[in-house]
Amino acid sequence: MRYQISGKQIDVGDALSTHVKDHLGETVEKYSQRPTDATVIFSRNAHEFICDSVVHLSTGLTVQAKGASTEIYAAFEQCRERMDKQLRRYKRRLKDHYKDRAEPVAFEQADMYVLAADEDEWETQANGPQPMIIAEMETRVPTVSVGEAVMQMELAGSPMLVFRNEKHGGVNVVYRREDGNVGWIDPRNLN
Repeated sequence: MRYQISGKQIDVGDALSTHVKDHLGETVEKYSQRPTDATVIFSRNAHEFICDSVVHLSTGLTVQAKGASTEIYAAFEQCRERMDKQLRRYKRRLKDHYKDRAEPVAFEQADMYVLAADEDEWETQANGPQPMIIAEMETRVPTVSVGEAVMQMELAGSPMLVFRNEKHGGVNVVYRREDGNVGWIDPRNLN
């Protein structure tokens, strides 16, 4: 597994890097034998150290966890425990979904835009006010089943996921509703 361990305004020493590689590798490999890379970022917020980690698995899943504590090692341990809990919770689902999959999940590139949130920053054109584009990026859109999309959204800790439905090839969206349930948008039946 490839590791990228860095700090925002913090010097991450060799001892901490070795500790992260040993313990994070042990945690991830306990539940999945095919991790590809891990990104661990340490930062500081007032008196707390914050550890953000993202692990990409060869199956296409992304697992994300965050921990915070007054000690840097304790912040990492909290982050690692949360990742362990997520992977443990989804161990059966991971096995069930991927036991028959011969190849990793296919991804397509898609454009992603970040629009200005404040209406004062919108441009006025002939058609009325238009939002100003703040950032243009590329994102990956997986081709998975609805169940796998929900699992990937929950493991990544994101509020929504755009994916291509492997049954019919259409673009779908799953999202976390305000009531805590998961919503699914399948626009193929819209005219």
